[in-house]
Amino acid sequence: MNEQYSKYLKDKYQPKERFVERMEELLGKQEAKEFFEISYTQTPDSIRCNTLKISVNDLKKRLEGYGWKIKQPFKDFQEIMIIENDLEPGELGKTKEHLLGYYYVQEISSMLPMMVLRPSPSERILDLCASPGSKTTQAASMMENSGVIVANEVSMGRLGILSANLERCGVANVIVTKKDGFALCNNLWKKTAIRFDKILVDAPCSGEGTLRKSPKTFLMWNEDMIKKIAGIQKGLAEGAFKILKVGGEMIYSTCTLAPEENEFIINYLSSKFDLKVEKIELPLKTRSGVSYWMGEKLNDECKNCIRLYPQDNNTDGFFVAKLKKLSERGCEVLR
Repeated sequence: MNEQYSKYLKDKYQPKERFVERMEELLGKQEAKEFFEISYTQTPDSIRCNTLKISVNDLKKRLEGYGWKIKQPFKDFQEIMIIENDLEPGELGKTKEHLLGYYYVQEISSMLPMMVLRPSPSERILDLCASPGSKTTQAASMMENSGVIVANEVSMGRLGILSANLERCGVANVIVTKKDGFALCNNLWKKTAIRFDKILVDAPCSGEGTLRKSPKTFLMWNEDMIKKIAGIQKGLAEGAFKILKVGGEMIYSTCTLAPEENEFIINYLSSKFDLKVEKIELPLKTRSGVSYWMGEKLNDECKNCIRLYPQDNNTDGFFVAKLKKLSERGCEVLR
């Protein structure tokens, strides 16, 4: 079945020549080939136990009762589980445990931002682009429903999905807002004294890392789209950083691999604000951020960002940067 599925995808979706050239520039020809090969396969089924409603051990026992073989790959994050059986399409979402909010179906790469940010009880958190709620619910679980999370989403349709997931998971420490992300940050910055301990900007992106679950990205990909989205990302990241407390931390993440949407955004922030790009340690294989791309030299601290390639851990592709605010330089409000 998997071989037939891969062949079907290869016949229907082929990367554009320029996309291949860029990936070869990032990885070299052999590894670029590996990247595209794995892009025609499915990611393993993974879930995150919602510890607001059930313990990790109790959920594991329940799921093993279905005959599922459960793997917990990370010692310090036992709530992350991989189901090693070949499940039927949609089977993960049909159990009563899922309907009751005992677990959240989430790809492992999507869990990385909160694994790095590590929100804790009593903190004030902003999730700027929150829907569908995977990272918001993860933060609430880590915070034990204490402190406060502002979960923002601009789309009314996606806002409904976010709210439904928060309710299903029993989240009680979230304020949901509907606002353009840049406008929300700008209003808070200019009109209030509200500042956040930690912020997640999981920015909309071109989705190069999601080919395994969204092969249509092969057809949609183009460099003009990357440049357009990068402008939006820059505004979101800049606006969010202004409302971060001094000493606070901000995660900038995307599910794409284009440097223009990743390290170039961090490079821009580094030129404008007083910040440190912190080193990141995670219990899986990651690669350093790039500091040179298409003839342009970037800040050396961009190497402290991390890149997750699908072929390294059998996941989706992802990018994460962790920024610490050192002072208010660049964040002054002109009155």
